[in-house]
Amino acid sequence: MVVRKRKKSRHLRGRTRTMGWGRIGQHRGSGSRGGFGAAGMHKHKWSWVVKYAPTWFGKHGFNPPKGLEEKITEINVGELEEKIDEWLSRGLAEREGDKIVIDLAKIGYSKLLGRGRITRLVKVYVPYATELAVKKIEKIGGEVVKTRG
Repeated sequence: MVVRKRKKSRHLRGRTRTMGWGRIGQHRGSGSRGGFGAAGMHKHKWSWVVKYAPTWFGKHGFNPPKGLEEKITEINVGELEEKIDEWLSRGLAEREGDKIVIDLAKIGYSKLLGRGRITRLVKVYVPYATELAVKKIEKIGGEVVKTRG
């Protein structure tokens, strides 16, 4: 292979008939393209692959099926305290003696986190809860029932 002395763009200068590519259809047909689509990516276009598409070949990680992913929606203990009155008025929570019973899964939350403070006595049904959230609620005499995990 001959090393090119000048860069390719030098050939595309001036308004000449052939733009420096000689006569009779040099650089005209599909033969100059090196194949259709991804042809030659493992052969004569390998240097292009290395520079511009290094992840073109091979497998890269694992993508689980979309239907199997479980979306976690969280709520903090402090937010729980703020929304208790609203949920009682809408019938999403109910009183059971001196405790307020809340099923967070029915409301649309799947995890209880421990940020904030809570002062009311609650019994919370939730699929997942952090240790801090459980501690804070049990400290004031409440109860957390994990329905999963």
